[in-house]
This record gives sequence, C-alpha cells and structure tokens, in this order.
Amino acid sequence: MDLDLRKLRYFVAVAEELHFGRAAERLHIAQPVLSRQIRALEDEVRAQLFVRTKRTTELTAAGRQLLDDARPLLAAADATRRRVALAARGSKTFTIGFMPGLTVTEAVRAFGMTHPDLEIELIRTTWDDQVDVLHDGRVDVSIVRLPIDQAGLTVRPLFEEPRVATLPADHRLAGKPVIDITDLAGEHLLQDPDAVPEWRDIAVELRTRTAKPVPVLRSVEEKLEHVAAGHGISIVPLSVAAFYQRPDIVTVPVDNLAPNTVCLAWIATRRSRFIQDFATLATSVSWTP
Repeated sequence: MDLDLRKLRYFVAVAEELHFGRAAERLHIAQPVLSRQIRALEDEVRAQLFVRTKRTTELTAAGRQLLDDARPLLAAADATRRRVALAARGSKTFTIGFMPGLTVTEAVRAFGMTHPDLEIELIRTTWDDQVDVLHDGRVDVSIVRLPIDQAGLTVRPLFEEPRVATLPADHRLAGKPVIDITDLAGEHLLQDPDAVPEWRDIAVELRTRTAKPVPVLRSVEEKLEHVAAGHGISIVPLSVAAFYQRPDIVTVPVDNLAPNTVCLAWIATRRSRFIQDFATLATSVSWTP
C-alpha cells in the first residue's frame, strides 16, 4: 500500500486541530473536501482514524499511531524535496542550525577554509525546532541542547556548560553570589518542569497542584520579558544568560543543578562527506562567546 502524502498532510492537520472546520481553514480547502479525503485515507489504511460526535473529534488508537508515524514521513519528504531542488540548481550549500547562546563563527570560518567552493548557510533554532530542522531538511547539521528526541539521529557531545537562574532584578535572591536549587522550590518556573527535574522534584506548586499555566514562549527574548515582568523565573545555560544580558534581569549560579550538554546532531542515514568533515572539525572549535 502506497500512502498519499497529501492525504497524510490533511490527516495531520485534523489530528492537530481536532476540528475539521479549523483544519480545513488551515489547509485552505473546503470542509467537505477534507472529510472525503480523510474517509479515503481510512479506506486505504483500513482503520478508523477519528471518532466524531456533534461536539468533539478525537483520535482513535490507530489515529494516534498514524500521527506518530506521519510526522517523520512528511518531514523526510520535505527534506528530500529540498535536497533534490538544491541538486537540480547545482547549488553546493551546507546549512548549520544553532541554538541561542552559541556562536558558530569559528566553525564557519574553519569549515569554509577547508571547503572554499561550499556555500555555508546558518539558521538560528529554538527548543521547539532544533531537531525538526534536521528531519525536514532545512539544515544539514544542528548544534543542539539536550534533552532532545534522538530517534533517527547521530548525536555527538561537544561540551557541557553550567545553567543559571534568571530572576527579576528586584527578586529576593538577586544579590546572592550563589543559591541552592531548594531556594527556588517556591518559585513559578517559566518552562517545562521536565527540563529542570531538580526543580520539578521539589516544586511547591507541583506538589500542591497550584501551578499556573506556562505561557507559550517561542524565543529567549519572550521568556526574559516574562521574567523581567515578575511572572516567574527561568533556568538557562550560562552562555544564553551572557548573550542576553539586560539591566532588569539578574543571573545567579545554582548549586545542585546539572549542566546543559551541547551536541552536534545529524540524520543518521545521511552519508554526506561534508557532514563527516564538519563532525570532525566540531570537536576542535569553540561554540560559546
């Protein structure tokens, strides 16, 4: 059975929206057309993918499995299209993704000297897309911060760096030379608690189930705006804190907090000579300011 990628894209839109009307608007197609395509896909996979009532749309077990499998399939298709288009244009490019706080200047210069005919491009990534850019072909390699989903990737550690607490300038702990993670137990964390398990395991708001929702934060700048406004605190790598200094925020070292690990990652099945050359180079350059 050959899966139709267009139908898979339609399915993913409905699965993410859990609403046929919103999914149709997102896809810029009529809702009846979308409904027919989903029914055709269900016929192809011989399974019901959604349970629909007058009020809700929910994924079935088969639908949840297909969603897990469809995302990497679509990303791989996008990556293939990008690489074929580049090859057709005769373009020799190598694209590097990198996370906030990291600098790629030394690596770009060194790699460019050994590959003078190669055009090197750069993409600044985020916690949300540092792995996605690999799967969908936007980058050849990505300088990532753990933890990430390493499925389908080759991941090589580069270095570790301390993490620090970012606090409003008028915070009760702002003047301390160093604090313990237990000092932050009563604070509201502006990020996924699982990203800071040392805090998660002692957090008062989690133990008492009084945690406020964490806003959707798409960048370091947005996160620091919330910190400065007194909405909560954040734990960030030291290089990020150094790169984004501002007078209304202070950073404080934290004892009993594991460091952040920075790695080089690429798609495990790719056999590019340029990737291997860059991986060899990556261990010998500096990635922080």
